[in-house]
Amino acid sequence: MNHFQCSLTAAIFAGVAACAGVALAQTPASQPTATASPTSATTKAEAWTERQWTAMKNEWAKDRQKWTGCRTQAHDQKLVGRKSWSFLYQCMTHA
Repeated sequence: MNHFQCSLTAAIFAGVAACAGVALAQTPASQPTATASPTSATTKAEAWTERQWTAMKNEWAKDRQKWTGCRTQAHDQKLVGRKSWSFLYQCMTHA
């Protein structure tokens, strides 16, 4: 991966993280976080662009054991494409 691609990937990841921080900051304080639907978060993962997905995969792959386990589960369930994205998102962020 050349320098431009690395920089672009880092910028995308930072943008995704910043957007998530803004979204969390805008959540009303009176609404408990326990009522937040995990389905909405996984649906968002299905709507990511290829670049956003690649950036997250690269970040999650740093935890090799967990990433391998989640990918194995997705494969065993025969999930492909964006459906596997939502499963992998949930697997990597909720355990």
